[in-house]
Order: sequence, then C-alpha cells, then structure tokens
Amino acid sequence: MSDRALQAARLDKGAGAGAQDVWDSAEIRRGHLRVRTLVTLRWVVIAGQALLLLAMGFGLRHEAPYLACALVVAVGAAVNGLTALSSPLQRVMGDREAMAHLSLDILQMSALLALIGGTANPFILILIAPPTLAAATLPLRPVWALSLLAAAASILLAVLALPYPSAQPEPRLTLEFRLVAGLANVAGIALVASYVRQSVAEASRMALALDVTQKVLAREQRLSALGALAAAAAHELGTPLATISIVAKEMAREATTPNVKEDADLLIAQAERCREILRRLAATPDAASDEVHERLSLRQLVQEVIEPHANASKEVRVEAIVTGAKDVKTPDIRRLPEITHAFTSFVENAVDFARSEILVSARFDADSVTIEVRDDGPGFAPEILAKLGEPYVTSRPGAEGSRTGHIGMGLGFFISKTLLERTGAVVTFHNAKPRGAVVSARWPRALVEAV
Repeated sequence: MSDRALQAARLDKGAGAGAQDVWDSAEIRRGHLRVRTLVTLRWVVIAGQALLLLAMGFGLRHEAPYLACALVVAVGAAVNGLTALSSPLQRVMGDREAMAHLSLDILQMSALLALIGGTANPFILILIAPPTLAAATLPLRPVWALSLLAAAASILLAVLALPYPSAQPEPRLTLEFRLVAGLANVAGIALVASYVRQSVAEASRMALALDVTQKVLAREQRLSALGALAAAAAHELGTPLATISIVAKEMAREATTPNVKEDADLLIAQAERCREILRRLAATPDAASDEVHERLSLRQLVQEVIEPHANASKEVRVEAIVTGAKDVKTPDIRRLPEITHAFTSFVENAVDFARSEILVSARFDADSVTIEVRDDGPGFAPEILAKLGEPYVTSRPGAEGSRTGHIGMGLGFFISKTLLERTGAVVTFHNAKPRGAVVSARWPRALVEAV
C-alpha cells in the first residue's frame, strides 16, 4: 500500500487515537492559571470591595463594622501583593497552588460578606467568581472542590452573618429568605461554572483537532514537495547523465590500457544505473517537471484517490467516473494535497461500510467542479448526521456495521472537511435513497482549475 493510502487509513483511526492520547494526557488535564491573571482579577475584586465599603459608609450612611471590614480587605490586598512580588507574573501555577489561592479568595470574600449582611447582601454573587475562574483554567477536581467550598460558604452566610447594615431601622430579613438567597447563589455557582467549563472544554477540543489538522496538512505538503523535487531531479539530471555516458563510451573506445578501459566501463554502468533510477522516478503519476506536476486532469485526480483502495477489499468494487456539461471543456485541476488527502480518507471510510460498491464521481460545468463519494452501505446514523464534520463526532452507526470494527473518534471527517474548506469547497454529507452515504465537495471552478 502507498504512503498516501497508509496515511488515509490512519486518518480517522491513527489521528483520532493520537488525538485522544493527547486529550487524555497531562497537557490537557494540567491547569493553566497564570499568576498575572490571578493577581489582576484579585486587584479588581479588592478595588470593588473598597468602593462598596466607601459607598456604604459615606454615600448610604449605613452602620457597619467598617474597621473589621477594612482589615479583611487589607489582608486580601497584602496577600495579593505578596503573590505578585514572590513569583514571575508569567508563571503558570500548579493545580494545588491555584486551588489554595482561590480557596483563600473564597474565605476572604466570605469573611467580608459575613460582616455586612451575608446572603441578605446582594453582593453575595461575588462568590461565583473563584469557581468560575477555576472552571476556565483548572482540572475538574479542583473545580468541584472550590464549587463545594463556595456553596458551603453561601449556606453558612445565611445563618452566621451579621445583619445587613441599613441607615433606617427596618425589620430583619427572615431566615427563610436568607436561606433561599444562599441556595440561589449555590445554583448560580453551579450554572455559571458548568457553562464556563463546557465552553472551555469545547474550545480545547476544537483547538486540539485543529492542531491535528495542521499537522496532517503539513505532512501532505511535505510529501507533495518531495514529489515535485523528485520529478524535477529526474528531468534536470537526464542531460548531464547522457553527456557523462557519451564521454565514458569514447574513453572506453580510445583506452590505451586495460585499467583505463575498465574504469570507463564502470562509469558507463554507473551512469546507466543513475538514469534507470531517474526513469523510475519519472514513471510515477507525478510528471517529470514542476509545471506538469502542479496540475492533473479530473480523471487523474479521481484515479489517484481510488488507487490505494481499488484492491483493498475483494468484497467491494471501487469505481470512478467523470461527467461534464455539454460543450464545456474538461478542466485541469491544481494539485492540492488537501483534496487528495481528504477524499482518500472518505473512500477509506466508505470501504469500511459499503456492501459491494463505491462510486467516486467528478462533475463539472462552466461554473463549478464537484467531487462525490457514494457507497451502498447503511449510511450515516440519523442522530449524528447534522453534526458530521465536528471534532470527535463518529461518522457511522458503530463498530458492528463496519468491516474493521473500528468506531473512531470523528477526527477523520473533521480533518477532511477542514482541509477541503480551506481550498474553498462547500462540503455536505447526506444519506442516499434507498441506502448508502454520500460525501460531496463543490468548488467554484476558478478556485481549483489550473490555468
């Protein structure tokens, strides 16, 4: 099997498994809370706390234990100042260190709230901040621990806090109200932290999948460049090797001693060997010059796509067909490794699920070029059809429907779709009638035609 076929066979299986290894690795599980982020957010919170106390004391004229409150705020400011001075701001904190700092923040906020009304104070919402920051930057266990700590603080502040300060004598809020307010804050912690956690997880998965896509494309581009270099070498080295061969033959005819003739014959043999190597290089579908290497006909493209799979399975026949509008010239296509790699992956997937036949068709008209892979297998599962092309969405019903028993992680379709869209294609997936899966990519003709 060719290198391209092996890559295609590994696209969903190898790339997906490799991505899962990375996803499960310490690189993903490790937190990424920087000292600068924590220090900056703390200063914002401390400034807000100071402004709140000033507004309550001088603006609203509320009576409260301001000396104790100022002491709590000062402790928070001192801790934050020491944190900023004791460590480089660009350093990423360890999970336990970050958890300890955020736990301290929850305790500092709780102590201040306990002095100014507890859950009766609307600013109880500030306790949502540390678990939310943890959800965005830390692994799951610290997030759970900090969320539980903030939730416990919310409930305790309902029963252990001082009354809410007020300039006017008003009836104290009931314990029931304070408890409900605490439970509402717990619900807010759970909702916001879960929302942020899910968003960050999806962003991380997408970033990982895009990184895998970039690596696949870089590998394809290196292979394409290597093919161009080999073709150029085969073309350019032919003339000097012919000259060497002619001169060596003349030396052999005019040799005055057996040793000289033997050396000349050796030169002739080695030059012929080099020419044979170059002939083998030039005999590949990639032509023997850069200009030809960079373009190929539609028929050559679909044949190149199906070649690795033409005899991959005795049970499945793989065929290619090219059709076009009447009186419209068949276009030559720019050799884009993204297109070849993506459709090789689609055909590989189709071979795994087709009953007996796979058809790769190319159609063209004056405005567009379309390439389609159609099989007669069970088709895409309805529940994931709308999500196909997203990372980590498996492309077919399950292992029981495939020849290899491989389910995959959905990275193969994501990578292929991303590669094709980078070339300007509109990629669609749907099920054929009465059965079978269809993958199609359509380009404006000007984007892919070699001129």
